[in-house]
Amino acid sequence: MKLKTFVSIALLSSLAYVLMLIKIPTPFSNFLTVDFSDIPALVAAVLFGPMAAIIVEVIKNLLDYFTWGSESGIPIGHLANILSGIFFVLPTYFVYRHNKTKKGMTIGLIVGTVSLAILMSILNYFVILPAYLALMHFELPKAYVISAVLPFNIVKGLAVTILFMLLFIRLQKWLEKNTLVK
Repeated sequence: MKLKTFVSIALLSSLAYVLMLIKIPTPFSNFLTVDFSDIPALVAAVLFGPMAAIIVEVIKNLLDYFTWGSESGIPIGHLANILSGIFFVLPTYFVYRHNKTKKGMTIGLIVGTVSLAILMSILNYFVILPAYLALMHFELPKAYVISAVLPFNIVKGLAVTILFMLLFIRLQKWLEKNTLVK
């Protein structure tokens, strides 16, 4: 990996961490908050490919975990955040890679939002929510996944989509010029 790529991924990871600190509350739950920390991972994917996006997702969560810890003591929320970022960014990248236009990015972001919502609902139903509830010693009905997790992930995906498209429209030429992925 070239030094410029390494430094760029580190900067995007740092920016993702800072954006992760800006949490927008939602009516779904006090621990389901919207942030825009997946935007630097999207930029990393476009510029450097899918592994760079995964690295950004992992580093931002490691920084957050080592700085703030976890309510449960185990980084369940951070692992969920890594997976949600991957479920959103990678489908977006693969759709955009085959259609490098504004329309292609828009379709990719919609596919990413659908992927995020469906896969995180399944994962929350069977793994994340049961683990979190066991560690935190409280109860939530399984219907919580449909009433809170699914709509939350749709709202989060749409919010990130709108903001990213506003940035993408202005940065598309620069991103195309500087991408290392052909």
